This record gives sequence, structure tokens and C-alpha cells, in this order.
Amino acid sequence: MTAAPAPWLVVRRLGGLVRFSHTVFGLPFALAAVALAHRHALAHGGPGLDLGRLALIVLAFTAARTAAMGFNRIVDRRIDAANPRTAMRELPAGLVSLRAAVLLTVVASVAFLGCAWLLGPVPLLLSPACLLVVLAYSYFKRFSWAAHLVLGVALALAPGGAWVAVTGDLAAPATPLWLMLAVATWVAGFDILYSLQDEAFDREQRLHSIPVRFGTVGALVFSGLLHVATVAALMVVHVREGLGVVHGVGVALIAAILVYEHAIVRPGDLSRIDKAFFDLNGYISLAYLACALIATLL
Repeated sequence: MTAAPAPWLVVRRLGGLVRFSHTVFGLPFALAAVALAHRHALAHGGPGLDLGRLALIVLAFTAARTAAMGFNRIVDRRIDAANPRTAMRELPAGLVSLRAAVLLTVVASVAFLGCAWLLGPVPLLLSPACLLVVLAYSYFKRFSWAAHLVLGVALALAPGGAWVAVTGDLAAPATPLWLMLAVATWVAGFDILYSLQDEAFDREQRLHSIPVRFGTVGALVFSGLLHVATVAALMVVHVREGLGVVHGVGVALIAAILVYEHAIVRPGDLSRIDKAFFDLNGYISLAYLACALIATLL
């Protein structure tokens, strides 16, 4: 009889299942939206943010992301098992049981809805639709090459939700919508780059992606155009909110990182995709959080 793993090992494996470290991609943009929404609320006579609301926003984001990743690993477990690149993920490798993954996903989903309820009637009203989008993304690659765009929309809900959670309503939606567009195009663009690793496998398994549909060169062009839209959307946020020099420098820095990201991923050399995906995009999200916080404080 096999001994049950130690509790700390179970927690570690569950954290690996949902790639908790990848929170660095989405959470900084959500917190940046919190800072900008607080600034906007104060400028328009609103109460702004308090620590309790901030804690709920962070918990809601973490819960929604955990539910989305857990659900993705559950529905993709057979695909992951067949792909040499992903065969050692926790579910196909047997490091986490299907029951544990389902329980984690359900608990995280309930926690997200609970946080939305505590944040107010508007977040609660929007939360079921948001949860549906972040969960439904996992099925799109089975029938549509636009799966990358759906993933972008799913992550873009975070800054939009954070803005609503701070302001408490859907008034003045233009700025958060532009920020959501920036996040959606940024995420979709780097997800296209990452999916280049699986182009041959996806063709074999009849899965859909932009690299499968348009080829490597077409996918690189598609990703580049999306990232041009990212920078443009951030500039619109900059102008609309009058965010000053520091924010403008931050947007310029993000543009430079994106240019470098595309310079190191080439049709004949995909060896640096991991650096482009993990390191550079982590720098982008942290850079935007820093410039948004400084702009708010100034």
C-alpha cells in the first residue's frame, strides 16, 4: 500500500498544477487597475480604495485564476499526457489525483463568487459570466484557432473587474475597457508565441491554434500586430487619465521589451521562447504595476 504524501507536498503539487508562480503575469495588471481606479474615484468624488476591499480583490483574482487553471488541467489531461512537452504535468504524471484537482477547482470557484458577493452587487452580478469565460477558454482549441484571443479576454477580465470593485459601478467605462484591450492583446500575443512549440503536435492531434492555421511566420506577424495594439491601448489610457511622465516612460519601456521579445523569437530559431514567455512578460506586468503606482502616488 502506497503511503499518502505529506501535506506540504500535496500543497506544493497543487500549486504546481495551477502554476501559481504564473500569477506574476495577471495580478500586477489587476493591481495597476486598482491603483488607477482609486485615482479616478478620488478625482470624481468617490471614496476610493480601502485595505479590506484590496484584500478581497487579490483573493478574487487568485481564486478565479486557480479555478481556470485547475479546470484547464482537468479537461486537457489526456492531451497533456500525449504531448511529450506536457506529459510530466501533475495530472498525467499521477502526482495529483483527479479528485483533488476537481475539489481545488470547485473550492476556488466558490471562493471567487464569495469574494464578488462581498465586493458589492455589481461585482456579484458580473461574476458568474466572468467565471464562465475563464473556464470555457479550455475548450476553444478543440474547434477554433481563436483560442488565444479568448485567453486574452479571460485575463483581461481581471483589470476590468478590479476597476468595478474599486468604483462600485459601471460608470465611466472607457478607461478600463482600453486597459482590458491592452491586457487582452498582450496575453493573446505572447500565448501565440508560446504555442509555436506545439505546432506539430497540434496538427497531429487536430487541435486548433493560430500557428496551425497561419503557420509559424503568420503566427509571428499576428502576435506582433496584437502587441502593437497593446502599446496603442496603453497610450490611450495614458492620455485619457492624464497620467504624466512616469506612466509614459513605463509604456515606452513595455514597448521596448515587446520589440526585444519578438526579436529573439524567429521562424528559424524558437529556442528562446521560454525566455520570451516567462521572463520578459513578467517584466512587462511588473513594470506596468510600478508605473501605475507611481502615477497614482504623484
